[in-house]
Amino acid sequence: MASHARRVAACIALTLLLAAGIASARSAGDTASDIAATALPSEARHTLELIAAGGPYPYQRDGVVFANREQRLPLHARGYYHEYTVKTPGASTRGARRIICGGPPRSVAECYYTDDHYQSFRRIQP
Repeated sequence: MASHARRVAACIALTLLLAAGIASARSAGDTASDIAATALPSEARHTLELIAAGGPYPYQRDGVVFANREQRLPLHARGYYHEYTVKTPGASTRGARRIICGGPPRSVAECYYTDDHYQSFRRIQP
């Protein structure tokens, strides 16, 4: 009986360790996949061009700091990431599509695309 209890306790401990490892990997910025810049919607490619040129941007909130609160992107100090709107045809608001870029202004070396309002990200490959 004691042997069975030890096995159950060991299984519970292993499950907890695995869950902690998964949570840790996610908190370190677990991006699901990459996307080629050429595979982005044309509106997203246009947004990348605007970022590289330093604007002008069509939306007042473009260029604001993206806080990465959900930690879905690699962890960096606050102020590292900035967000930009990707126009959604037919939408009367900013819509759900964004590009998030890290590093200095006008840099498109580390950018991520989301079309579901920050629920998932794809790293943009040049």
